[in-house]
Amino acid sequence: MRKRFPSALPFYFNEWMMPMRILAADTSSMSGSLALIEDGTIVAEWTLRSAQTHNRRLLGAIDQILDQAAWSLDSVDGFAVTAGPGSFTGLRIGMTTIKTLAWTRGKLYAAVPSLDALAFPFACAALPVCTIIDARKQEVYCALYRSDPRGTVRNIMPCTALSPLELARRITEPVIFCGDAWPLYKNQIKRKLGALAIGAPASLHMLRAGFVGEIAAKRFEKGQSDDPATSIPYYVRPSEAEIRYPQFAEKSSAKPEII
Repeated sequence: MRKRFPSALPFYFNEWMMPMRILAADTSSMSGSLALIEDGTIVAEWTLRSAQTHNRRLLGAIDQILDQAAWSLDSVDGFAVTAGPGSFTGLRIGMTTIKTLAWTRGKLYAAVPSLDALAFPFACAALPVCTIIDARKQEVYCALYRSDPRGTVRNIMPCTALSPLELARRITEPVIFCGDAWPLYKNQIKRKLGALAIGAPASLHMLRAGFVGEIAAKRFEKGQSDDPATSIPYYVRPSEAEIRYPQFAEKSSAKPEII
């Protein structure tokens, strides 16, 4: 039987907790993604762009990927999920599902910023990376990152919601763009930036749960985790409901209950 790990661990826990299994999920867009990571290696990864809502496919997909890898849910040591920005509904579905699985089993849990996960594969890139996700209303959720000598990326422009043109005005050097908003707005951005705007390969515009799991694994190894009972989505801007009904905004943003 695999060991169960408490949510709050001593600083020396990484000496005895390995090997570790992590289940990671992303539901921040139409592209749902799941991954299983063991000892820092991606054992399985499943990504699908579909119009079908995440609440109709997430739990079934978790069962399938665990079955294919011959894992049981109880053998998972830690859970990770994208916390936003992204689709408000998608984030709520993914976070509620994953943090409930972690909380009810007393396992480790990590809420990973969506744009951090998109930037993760560019840790060795020579140029800065701008991650952009479609925010609707002719805006993008965006952040800027630069690789450092430790083989990681550090944030140099905090996540915000901007029009593609306003984002382009803030770029003053060659930058790699990645994310699902690049195909939508690349022409606008290129008209403003010209050769300064470099599109990443198509395979890197889709957020992969494997990157979410790798970020979580690095955090767990350092003794860092989030509390599933208090973890909430990072929306960046208020939802349409909060704009129309501000009297309910404070209540809807209050500490959620695990259900």
